[in-house]
This record gives sequence, structure tokens and C-alpha cells, in this order.
Amino acid sequence: MKKFFAIFSLVALSLTACDKGVDTNEAKGKGSVAFKVGETTEVVDTRANVSCTTPAAEDFSLRIEGVDSSYAADYDNIAIFNENNYLVEGQYKATVSAGSLAEEGYDKAMFVGSKEFAVAARQHTDVEITATIANALVKVEVTENFTNYFVGGHSLKLTTAAGNEFDVTEQTVPIFFAPGAFTVSGSAIKQPNQSGKGGVEVTLPEYKNESAVAQTLYIVKLDVENVGGATLTITLNETLVESIDIEQELNDNAEEA
Repeated sequence: MKKFFAIFSLVALSLTACDKGVDTNEAKGKGSVAFKVGETTEVVDTRANVSCTTPAAEDFSLRIEGVDSSYAADYDNIAIFNENNYLVEGQYKATVSAGSLAEEGYDKAMFVGSKEFAVAARQHTDVEITATIANALVKVEVTENFTNYFVGGHSLKLTTAAGNEFDVTEQTVPIFFAPGAFTVSGSAIKQPNQSGKGGVEVTLPEYKNESAVAQTLYIVKLDVENVGGATLTITLNETLVESIDIEQELNDNAEEA
């Protein structure tokens, strides 16, 4: 989903004629700028849109930097820039942002966008910027085969590089976190064997991703395959990343614990 907000200044509109109150001496060598800011909730690879709260136009802060000069200015929001929206002619880069990567969790999206533009003397410039999701996203899933095998239940935990922990045992929507590493760990209770021995709690293999990037959804799926023996598999976005023989490795792990 993509939407745009038009953010204009009355001062910008008055540039179309010198007799509308513009001081031509002050405006000489300068041009006016108006920004159109929008955001997209699309994540790469899957090209799907994720559900999250999107910022309003006034939520975006603005930074303008000179490409061919040392100019730099920061504004808490774009409306402040619009109070005096003239820039000296030249090349610039504008960056807009809303939200914070320090806030991780459900529906904690941060949006960032940037674009270079040119300002010409005594001319008006519209700059359209699309802000994309600056977080990485993760969703942990288990298959029906997994829950049928571990009939005693299971517990799963997500840990981010910042040290934040989230219970993802029954996760239904993605968690937004700062790009970088994340780890999925947990335990499960095996089904009783044929001798009638009760279920045994085992530690599941830890999955760690060291390089999660922005605007990307990572789906970690745990499954149990029963072809020639029970095998625990972990896939990332439908690509197999680990396969473990449950009868041997997880049993050994349980005995050592």
C-alpha cells in the first residue's frame, strides 16, 4: 500500500508572481521547495504489504543537506520548513523519517526515505519522497506436523541484537526490529514412546541470523518430517537452513540436560 501527502506552503505559491508580496531582492538566487511525502508498507522479495500503523505527514522529521555545498539543516517536521521554504540554488538531498529503530516489537515500524533534488533561482520545485520500512521483520511459525509430534506443547523465544526478547510461541503478526542479528530458540515436549514412557522436554536447535536487513520479512518455520524417522527442519522463507534427526540428536540433548 502506498500513499502520499502533499505538503505545501502559501509562501511557495506566491512565487508565481513578483507582485504577490515576494521581496525580489530577498528571493534573488533562491527558489522555493515543497515536499510530497508518502510511505509504502511493501517488503522486498515477497513484494507483499505488511499490516502496521503508518505515520501521518506531520510525523516526519526532515533533514536537508547540500550535495555541492556544506549546507545542512534539520527540522522536527516538514511544516516548520514550510514557514520559510526558500533554498539557495544548488543540489540538495532531503531525508525524511518517522519512528525509531530503538523501539522494537509489534507494530513498531520506522519509515525512512531520501531523494536528491535541484533548486533553481526564482523557480518552484516539488520533491516527492517515498519512505520505506527501515526495520527488519521476523515471524516464527510451526507446522501442524510439528504440533502433532510435540503433543506436550512447545515454547519459542525471539531475541534481537539489542537484547530484547519476545515470546513467539503463537506469533501471528511480524515483529519489527533494528536490522542486524536475531535468534530463535525454544523447547518442546516429545510424544510418549511405544513403551508408554511419558513425554520428554527437549531443547530445540537455536536458529541465528546474523544479517537481517531493512524492509525484509524473515519467516522462520519449524516442521517435523516423518519420512524414514522423525526429522526436525527449520526453513527461512521456504529455504531449508537446518535438518536434525529428532530420535538421535534431540534425545542426546535431553539426556545431557
